[in-house]
Amino acid sequence: MSVSPPRPKGPPLNALRAFEAAARLGSFTAAASELSVTAGAVSQQIKTLESWANARLFERRAQGVVLTVEGRALSVPLTRGFDALAEAGNMLKRFNPKRVLNFATLPSIAQLWLQPRLPALRSALGEISLSVYALETPPDLTRTAFECSLFLREPSGQAGEVVVADDALLPVCAPEVAARLQAPEDLRNEVLLQDESWQEDWDVWAQAVGFETHQNQQSAGYSLYAMALADAVAGYGVLLGHRVLVAAALEAGTLVAPFEQEVDQGRALVLEASDAAPEGLAALLA
Repeated sequence: MSVSPPRPKGPPLNALRAFEAAARLGSFTAAASELSVTAGAVSQQIKTLESWANARLFERRAQGVVLTVEGRALSVPLTRGFDALAEAGNMLKRFNPKRVLNFATLPSIAQLWLQPRLPALRSALGEISLSVYALETPPDLTRTAFECSLFLREPSGQAGEVVVADDALLPVCAPEVAARLQAPEDLRNEVLLQDESWQEDWDVWAQAVGFETHQNQQSAGYSLYAMALADAVAGYGVLLGHRVLVAAALEAGTLVAPFEQEVDQGRALVLEASDAAPEGLAALLA
Protein backbone atom coordinates (compact mmCIF):
# COMPACT_ATOMS: atom_id res chain seq x y z
CA MET A 1 0.00 0.00 0.00
CA SER A 2 1.37 3.43 -0.95
CA VAL A 3 2.41 5.65 1.95
CA SER A 4 1.87 8.71 -0.25
CA PRO A 5 -1.52 8.23 -1.89
CA PRO A 6 -2.80 10.89 -4.29
CA ARG A 7 -4.59 13.72 -2.56
CA PRO A 8 -7.76 15.45 -3.72
CA LYS A 9 -7.02 18.47 -5.88
CA GLY A 10 -8.42 21.91 -5.12
CA PRO A 11 -9.80 24.30 -7.71
CA PRO A 12 -7.21 25.60 -10.22
CA LEU A 13 -5.65 28.86 -9.02
CA ASN A 14 -5.63 30.42 -12.51
CA ALA A 15 -9.32 29.62 -12.90
CA LEU A 16 -10.05 31.24 -9.53
CA ARG A 17 -8.09 34.31 -10.57
CA ALA A 18 -9.95 34.56 -13.89
CA PHE A 19 -13.31 34.21 -12.17
CA GLU A 20 -12.50 36.81 -9.50
CA ALA A 21 -11.38 39.37 -12.08
CA ALA A 22 -14.46 38.79 -14.26
CA ALA A 23 -16.78 39.00 -11.25
CA ARG A 24 -15.18 42.20 -9.94
CA LEU A 25 -14.97 43.93 -13.34
CA GLY A 26 -18.27 42.67 -14.70
CA SER A 27 -17.03 41.24 -17.99
CA PHE A 28 -14.72 38.62 -19.47
CA THR A 29 -13.16 41.23 -21.77
CA ALA A 30 -12.20 43.55 -18.90
CA ALA A 31 -10.82 40.61 -16.94
CA ALA A 32 -8.78 39.53 -19.95
CA SER A 33 -7.29 43.02 -20.24
CA GLU A 34 -6.28 43.06 -16.58
CA LEU A 35 -4.80 39.56 -16.72
CA SER A 36 -3.09 40.09 -20.12
CA VAL A 37 -4.87 37.13 -21.72
CA THR A 38 -7.67 36.76 -24.24
CA ALA A 39 -11.36 36.89 -23.38
CA GLY A 40 -11.57 33.33 -24.72
CA ALA A 41 -8.94 32.20 -22.21
CA VAL A 42 -10.90 33.81 -19.36
CA SER A 43 -14.08 32.10 -20.55
CA GLN A 44 -12.32 28.72 -20.71
CA GLN A 45 -10.85 29.14 -17.22
CA ILE A 46 -14.27 29.93 -15.79
CA LYS A 47 -15.78 26.92 -17.56
CA THR A 48 -13.04 24.82 -15.96
CA LEU A 49 -13.97 26.20 -12.54
CA GLU A 50 -17.67 25.63 -13.14
CA SER A 51 -16.92 22.06 -14.17
CA TRP A 52 -14.81 21.48 -11.05
CA ALA A 53 -17.59 22.85 -8.80
CA ASN A 54 -20.42 21.37 -10.89
CA ALA A 55 -22.18 24.72 -10.58
CA ARG A 56 -22.90 27.67 -12.85
CA LEU A 57 -21.13 30.85 -11.74
CA PHE A 58 -22.16 33.12 -14.63
CA GLU A 59 -25.24 33.43 -16.77
CA ARG A 60 -24.21 34.00 -20.41
CA ARG A 61 -26.51 36.51 -22.07
CA ALA A 62 -26.49 38.26 -25.43
CA GLN A 63 -25.61 41.59 -23.82
CA GLY A 64 -22.93 40.14 -21.53
CA VAL A 65 -22.48 37.96 -18.46
CA VAL A 66 -24.21 38.15 -15.07
CA LEU A 67 -23.18 36.44 -11.84
CA THR A 68 -25.44 33.69 -10.54
CA VAL A 69 -26.33 33.48 -6.85
CA GLU A 70 -23.46 31.03 -6.42
CA GLY A 71 -21.10 33.29 -8.33
CA ARG A 72 -21.94 36.31 -6.18
CA ALA A 73 -21.36 34.31 -3.02
CA LEU A 74 -18.01 33.00 -4.26
CA SER A 75 -16.75 36.40 -5.41
CA VAL A 76 -16.79 37.90 -1.88
CA PRO A 77 -14.13 35.68 -0.22
CA LEU A 78 -12.14 35.45 -3.44
CA THR A 79 -11.88 39.24 -3.74
CA ARG A 80 -10.76 39.47 -0.11
CA GLY A 81 -8.21 36.72 -0.74
CA PHE A 82 -6.71 38.24 -3.87
CA ASP A 83 -6.65 41.66 -2.20
CA ALA A 84 -4.57 40.11 0.57
CA LEU A 85 -2.26 38.45 -1.98
CA ALA A 86 -1.79 41.79 -3.76
CA GLU A 87 -0.96 43.46 -0.44
CA ALA A 88 1.60 40.75 0.30
CA GLY A 89 3.11 41.23 -3.16
CA ASN A 90 3.50 44.97 -2.59
CA MET A 91 5.12 44.25 0.76
CA LEU A 92 7.63 41.95 -0.92
CA LYS A 93 8.49 44.72 -3.38
CA ARG A 94 9.35 47.03 -0.50
CA PHE A 95 11.65 44.38 0.98
CA ASN A 96 13.75 44.39 -2.20
CA PRO A 97 16.70 46.81 -1.87
CA LYS A 98 16.80 47.11 -5.68
CA ARG A 99 13.62 49.12 -6.17
CA VAL A 100 11.78 49.13 -9.49
CA LEU A 101 9.18 51.61 -10.76
CA ASN A 102 6.91 50.05 -13.38
CA PHE A 103 5.10 52.86 -15.19
CA ALA A 104 1.92 52.26 -17.24
CA THR A 105 0.65 54.86 -19.68
CA LEU A 106 -1.00 55.36 -23.06
CA PRO A 107 1.30 54.91 -26.08
CA SER A 108 0.66 58.54 -27.08
CA ILE A 109 1.56 59.85 -23.62
CA ALA A 110 4.68 57.66 -23.52
CA GLN A 111 5.90 58.98 -26.89
CA LEU A 112 4.86 62.62 -26.79
CA TRP A 113 4.72 63.63 -23.13
CA LEU A 114 6.71 61.22 -20.98
CA GLN A 115 9.70 60.43 -23.21
CA PRO A 116 11.14 63.97 -23.18
CA ARG A 117 10.92 63.94 -19.37
CA LEU A 118 12.54 60.53 -18.88
CA PRO A 119 16.19 61.68 -18.55
CA ALA A 120 15.33 64.12 -15.74
CA LEU A 121 13.00 61.59 -14.12
CA ARG A 122 15.60 58.81 -14.14
CA SER A 123 18.19 61.21 -12.74
CA ALA A 124 15.86 62.21 -9.90
CA LEU A 125 14.96 58.58 -9.12
CA GLY A 126 18.61 57.70 -8.57
CA GLU A 127 19.06 53.95 -8.07
CA ILE A 128 15.38 53.18 -8.65
CA SER A 129 15.03 51.35 -11.97
CA LEU A 130 12.32 52.80 -14.24
CA SER A 131 10.43 50.77 -16.84
CA VAL A 132 7.66 52.19 -19.04
CA TYR A 133 4.84 50.06 -20.47
CA ALA A 134 2.31 51.26 -23.06
CA LEU A 135 -1.26 50.19 -22.26
CA GLU A 136 -4.63 51.22 -23.66
CA THR A 137 -6.47 51.28 -20.33
CA PRO A 138 -5.36 52.16 -16.79
CA PRO A 139 -4.32 49.09 -14.77
CA ASP A 140 -5.58 48.31 -11.28
CA LEU A 141 -2.47 49.12 -9.24
CA THR A 142 -3.62 46.86 -6.42
CA ARG A 143 -3.80 43.83 -8.73
CA THR A 144 -0.93 44.29 -11.16
CA ALA A 145 2.84 44.73 -11.07
CA PHE A 146 2.62 48.45 -11.81
CA GLU A 147 3.50 51.07 -9.21
CA CYS A 148 1.99 54.01 -11.10
CA SER A 149 -0.09 54.93 -14.15
CA LEU A 150 -0.52 58.09 -16.22
CA PHE A 151 -3.65 58.41 -18.37
CA LEU A 152 -5.93 60.99 -19.95
CA ARG A 153 -9.22 60.59 -18.09
CA GLU A 154 -11.66 62.27 -15.79
CA PRO A 155 -10.17 62.66 -12.29
CA SER A 156 -11.98 60.61 -9.66
CA GLY A 157 -10.59 62.37 -6.60
CA GLN A 158 -9.45 59.11 -5.02
CA ALA A 159 -6.42 58.89 -2.75
CA GLY A 160 -3.12 58.41 -4.55
CA GLU A 161 -4.36 60.35 -7.60
CA VAL A 162 -2.83 63.63 -8.79
CA VAL A 163 -3.85 65.83 -11.73
CA VAL A 164 -0.59 66.56 -13.55
CA ALA A 165 -2.09 68.76 -16.30
CA ASP A 166 -5.54 69.75 -17.52
CA ASP A 167 -6.52 68.78 -21.06
CA ALA A 168 -8.68 70.30 -23.80
CA LEU A 169 -9.50 69.62 -27.44
CA LEU A 170 -8.26 72.02 -30.11
CA PRO A 171 -7.51 71.75 -33.85
CA VAL A 172 -3.82 72.04 -34.71
CA CYS A 173 -1.99 72.09 -38.03
CA ALA A 174 1.17 73.20 -39.79
CA PRO A 175 1.61 77.00 -40.17
CA GLU A 176 1.11 76.83 -43.94
CA VAL A 177 -2.23 75.05 -43.47
CA ALA A 178 -3.31 77.52 -40.77
CA ALA A 179 -2.72 80.40 -43.21
CA ARG A 180 -5.76 79.32 -45.23
CA LEU A 181 -8.05 78.77 -42.25
CA GLN A 182 -10.02 81.85 -41.25
CA ALA A 183 -13.01 80.16 -39.58
CA PRO A 184 -14.04 76.60 -38.58
CA GLU A 185 -16.10 76.35 -41.81
CA ASP A 186 -12.81 76.35 -43.76
CA LEU A 187 -12.06 72.91 -42.30
CA ARG A 188 -14.47 71.46 -44.85
CA ASN A 189 -11.68 71.76 -47.43
CA GLU A 190 -9.08 70.02 -45.25
CA VAL A 191 -8.30 66.43 -44.26
CA LEU A 192 -9.36 65.88 -40.65
CA LEU A 193 -6.88 63.72 -38.76
CA GLN A 194 -7.82 61.71 -35.68
CA ASP A 195 -6.64 58.92 -33.43
CA GLU A 196 -8.91 55.87 -33.73
CA SER A 197 -9.02 55.55 -29.94
CA TRP A 198 -10.70 58.96 -29.76
CA GLN A 199 -13.03 58.79 -32.75
CA GLU A 200 -15.59 61.05 -31.07
CA ASP A 201 -13.18 63.98 -30.57
CA TRP A 202 -13.95 65.82 -33.82
CA ASP A 203 -17.70 65.46 -33.26
CA VAL A 204 -17.38 66.78 -29.70
CA TRP A 205 -15.36 69.81 -30.78
CA ALA A 206 -17.52 70.50 -33.86
CA GLN A 207 -20.76 70.38 -31.88
CA ALA A 208 -19.34 72.70 -29.22
CA VAL A 209 -18.31 75.38 -31.76
CA GLY A 210 -21.23 74.93 -34.18
CA PHE A 211 -19.21 73.43 -37.04
CA GLU A 212 -20.69 70.79 -39.36
CA THR A 213 -18.68 68.67 -41.76
CA HIS A 214 -20.01 68.11 -45.28
CA GLN A 215 -20.90 64.77 -46.82
CA ASN A 216 -17.60 64.39 -48.69
CA GLN A 217 -15.39 65.50 -45.80
CA GLN A 218 -11.94 63.93 -46.08
CA SER A 219 -10.55 62.28 -42.98
CA ALA A 220 -7.73 59.96 -41.92
CA GLY A 221 -7.54 57.67 -38.89
CA TYR A 222 -4.46 56.46 -37.04
CA SER A 223 -3.82 53.76 -34.47
CA LEU A 224 -0.84 55.77 -33.19
CA TYR A 225 -1.38 59.37 -32.14
CA ALA A 226 2.27 60.18 -32.84
CA MET A 227 1.73 59.29 -36.53
CA ALA A 228 -1.30 61.58 -36.73
CA LEU A 229 0.74 64.38 -35.18
CA ALA A 230 3.60 63.76 -37.61
CA ASP A 231 1.24 64.03 -40.59
CA ALA A 232 -0.18 67.26 -39.17
CA VAL A 233 3.36 68.68 -38.87
CA ALA A 234 3.99 67.61 -42.47
CA GLY A 235 0.96 69.63 -43.62
CA TYR A 236 -1.23 66.69 -44.63
CA GLY A 237 -4.26 67.81 -42.62
CA VAL A 238 -5.67 69.22 -39.40
CA LEU A 239 -5.39 67.18 -36.23
CA LEU A 240 -7.93 67.42 -33.42
CA GLY A 241 -5.31 67.72 -30.72
CA HIS A 242 -5.27 67.00 -27.02
CA ARG A 243 -3.54 69.98 -25.44
CA VAL A 244 -1.21 67.91 -23.25
CA LEU A 245 -0.05 65.90 -26.27
CA VAL A 246 0.48 68.78 -28.71
CA ALA A 247 1.88 71.35 -26.26
CA ALA A 248 5.51 70.66 -27.20
CA ALA A 249 4.80 71.02 -30.94
CA LEU A 250 2.87 74.24 -30.33
CA GLU A 251 5.73 75.64 -28.27
CA ALA A 252 8.25 74.68 -30.97
CA GLY A 253 6.07 76.25 -33.68
CA THR A 254 5.87 73.11 -35.80
CA LEU A 255 2.12 73.17 -35.13
CA VAL A 256 -0.20 76.11 -34.55
CA ALA A 257 -3.78 76.43 -33.31
CA PRO A 258 -5.71 78.27 -36.07
CA PHE A 259 -8.78 78.94 -33.89
CA GLU A 260 -9.27 80.15 -30.34
CA GLN A 261 -12.01 77.64 -29.54
CA GLU A 262 -10.90 74.93 -27.12
CA VAL A 263 -13.31 72.35 -25.71
CA ASP A 264 -12.90 71.06 -22.17
CA GLN A 265 -14.15 67.49 -21.79
CA GLY A 266 -13.33 67.36 -18.09
CA ARG A 267 -10.34 65.14 -18.79
CA ALA A 268 -6.85 65.61 -17.43
CA LEU A 269 -3.48 63.91 -17.36
CA VAL A 270 -3.95 61.91 -14.16
CA LEU A 271 -1.14 60.23 -12.25
CA GLU A 272 -2.11 57.38 -9.96
CA ALA A 273 0.53 55.89 -7.66
CA SER A 274 0.48 52.93 -5.28
CA ASP A 275 2.04 52.85 -1.83
CA ALA A 276 5.10 51.22 -3.40
CA ALA A 277 5.81 54.25 -5.63
CA PRO A 278 8.43 56.79 -4.49
CA GLU A 279 7.15 59.86 -2.70
CA GLY A 280 6.91 63.09 -4.64
CA LEU A 281 6.56 61.38 -8.01
CA ALA A 282 4.04 63.97 -9.26
CA ALA A 283 6.48 66.78 -8.49
CA LEU A 284 9.17 65.01 -10.50
CA LEU A 285 6.85 64.94 -13.54
CA ALA A 286 5.83 68.59 -13.32
